Amino acid sequence: MSSATPTPSTPRVRRLPLTGVLRLGRPSDIWFKPALSVVASVAPPNLTLLALGRLDLAMYTMAGSLCALYAHNRPYAARARALAWVVIGMVGGLALCLLAASLTRDAVVLVAVGAVLAAAQKVVCDATRIGPPGNVVLTFISSASLFVPQTLGQVPGHLALALAAGSWAWLVGMAPGLLRPHGPERRATANALHAAAAYAATRGTGADRARARATAAAAVQAAWQTLLSTGARATPRHALGRLLVRAEVALAAPADTEPERLRTWARELCGRGPVPRAAESRSAADELLGVDAEAGAPHRPWWSRLGPLAPIAVRTALGCALAGYVSLALGVGRPYWALVTAASLYQANLTLTWSRGVQRVVGNLVGILAFAAIAPLAHLGPAALVLCCLALNFGAEAVIGRNYWLGSVCVTPMALLITEFAGYQQPGELITQRALDTLVGALAGFAAAVAVTNRRAGDRVEHALTAVDRARERAARLLAEPRPAPAALEAARRGLAATLVELRATVDAASGEWWQRALPHERVVLTEQSGHRTLAATARRQGLHTRAGTDMTTEDVRP
Repeated sequence: MSSATPTPSTPRVRRLPLTGVLRLGRPSDIWFKPALSVVASVAPPNLTLLALGRLDLAMYTMAGSLCALYAHNRPYAARARALAWVVIGMVGGLALCLLAASLTRDAVVLVAVGAVLAAAQKVVCDATRIGPPGNVVLTFISSASLFVPQTLGQVPGHLALALAAGSWAWLVGMAPGLLRPHGPERRATANALHAAAAYAATRGTGADRARARATAAAAVQAAWQTLLSTGARATPRHALGRLLVRAEVALAAPADTEPERLRTWARELCGRGPVPRAAESRSAADELLGVDAEAGAPHRPWWSRLGPLAPIAVRTALGCALAGYVSLALGVGRPYWALVTAASLYQANLTLTWSRGVQRVVGNLVGILAFAAIAPLAHLGPAALVLCCLALNFGAEAVIGRNYWLGSVCVTPMALLITEFAGYQQPGELITQRALDTLVGALAGFAAAVAVTNRRAGDRVEHALTAVDRARERAARLLAEPRPAPAALEAARRGLAATLVELRATVDAASGEWWQRALPHERVVLTEQSGHRTLAATARRQGLHTRAGTDMTTEDVRP
């Protein structure tokens, strides 16, 4: 254990950021994939309903179609499972809300149901790490359906529409695998190589080295997790795994790594050619023995991660309920808009929640102005309404990766147009109610986040520090042996790398809480430094450092 000088435990208030919240980032490497997928998933059901003159049923098909937004970064075997669960979760939430809507029209009860369901959707999405768009789409569909007049006899038919559209969305999500069966794994490995090259370019010095190293370590760990979830044959995983080993070597010895070589491999992976691989050596197979062992080991179930999410669950339930009830008190006819706004705010800590709130408000208000400009065009006819929604769907997914507020500029008018599938409405009334609900939802949601403190975040930092110490001690014991088993040493190295990434994520989350006791930053720094030194020692012991410059050949693993 580290013997760093203890830091004071006096609680302190942290300032909430105002600068940089709206700054645009770089677009995602695959921004076009979710954008095209959602259009391909939404268009056939909506155009079919348009031809049948039943656009009033579009909300139910949209529930299934929007499932195509999920799991684009996952290997196709894992994506098939994830998308199936998303469809089940979407239809299950819709079923609960339609039943509630058919049994009561009491808005107070319906808001309570929506708030509790939003909290459940939030924690399940976070615990399963399903990724963007997380719980927001699920909550948008389920809360909107609570306030649609419904009878028990209509529920089965509406659920059948959602399930049929969800099945089509599953096919759309899996279709790219026919052309690029290993595309997600290749992209994840390329991202890790790019991040490792950025760290290697610092030569382990400079003011940005710590951030660059943390970013690279997280990218490498994410790529390993992607490979371990493939369920694919060993050859593709091993070919990509060898490249990840080179990325780990760059983390251990940045001064001795050629960044341009890593970038070259990354560019080759992004193409359609075979995967570059290391020339065969006597110990090449030893590099991935630990990976094979990890792939076959039982994994931690997702529900074991629910405990730390309790504060966020309470924040979500309280904030959504408060937003909905304030909206009702103000006489707004669609309280679910305020509820969804509140549900969309909650992130890993209060600072990120504040930033998301600013982004949401700005994006929604600009989106309302966009709706005012688009509404006359959409009101030209049902076909124009459908086409406008499809264009906004594409635009939202194309730009949301640059900043959440920019995506909201497209999402807001799209959501307003969806309400008109059942019949045109006065734009002025929609604009006024949406602006009011946006402000109510943001203020109520953030107030709930401030009221519900997360005082156990510091305890999780202590647990993460202990996990790193134990993993480092395990690796050190193996290093002390004259001839450690290659699989054991590789597994220890991978385990230590994973705990270091988890420590950094835990510290970042705890540091963003508004009211929190001072964290042991000195001990964190010392623990990270000792862990990184041990990682470097394991790389040298395995002989990976001396093989880092080995000439590359190619292995016929198609994209």
